[in-house]
Amino acid sequence: MPKKSLGQHFLKNKSAIQKIIASLELKSGETIVEIGPGEGALTIPLIEECRKSGCNFFAVEKDVTLADQLRHKGILEVMAGDALKEIPKVAKNIKNYKVVGNIPYYITGKLLRILSELNPPAGGKPTLAVLTIQKEVAERICAHPPETRPIHRPCRMCGMNLLAAATQFWAEPKILMNLKSTDFDPVPDVDSAIIALKTRTMTNDQLQITKKYYDLIKIAFKQPRKTLLNNLSEGFGKNKAEITKILAQIGLKPGIRPQDLDVPTLIKLSEVL
Repeated sequence: MPKKSLGQHFLKNKSAIQKIIASLELKSGETIVEIGPGEGALTIPLIEECRKSGCNFFAVEKDVTLADQLRHKGILEVMAGDALKEIPKVAKNIKNYKVVGNIPYYITGKLLRILSELNPPAGGKPTLAVLTIQKEVAERICAHPPETRPIHRPCRMCGMNLLAAATQFWAEPKILMNLKSTDFDPVPDVDSAIIALKTRTMTNDQLQITKKYYDLIKIAFKQPRKTLLNNLSEGFGKNKAEITKILAQIGLKPGIRPQDLDVPTLIKLSEVL
């Protein structure tokens, strides 16, 4: 029986499973780490494709009972453990790896934060993460500044937010497929989406400003409806005239709002503040 406490909703849509496997673009010598294999609907065909491609595979399952059941089925590459604790260990020991999984909704934010913090020398990020997460969260991650033309169609992903700014700093996100609640057993209360996070190659300069960048976006998006000027003035304890001059250095008007900024602009802002 699925455990509500672990947020277990097992993907049963075979087309979606094949889409996930294809999107991983399996290559010889790399390692695929699956988070939460559950009953093995993705695990079994994924292992088969890994063997054909010459890549390594192992899975981390928090539910000890399910981990035992998979091993009894002959899937010996499954370990019982908490993926949030195991992924950082993987990063220290495996250089070329990808992450995949149907992620319990309640750990999505924690997992993304952990992935964002995997920087050398403590270990690197996966080259790619293909995750099944709540649709609304996937759309927030893929958000972008509103279109500049006066009239455009309504867009749920128009307007940057804290989650988008935090994730797009280190990854290029793309929604691969939307899923209905009936694609899972048991049926969740919300729809889901498969999202791919392709890790960006970061320069040493970008790595050096990582903390400044995250400090900035926490302040900039603390009150999204306020102007960037007001948020920065309050957050950094500087008067508005000083902040206005700083914004002008990178071509920003004082009335601009956080939702109107893209990641490159936020990076520039973090460098001058």
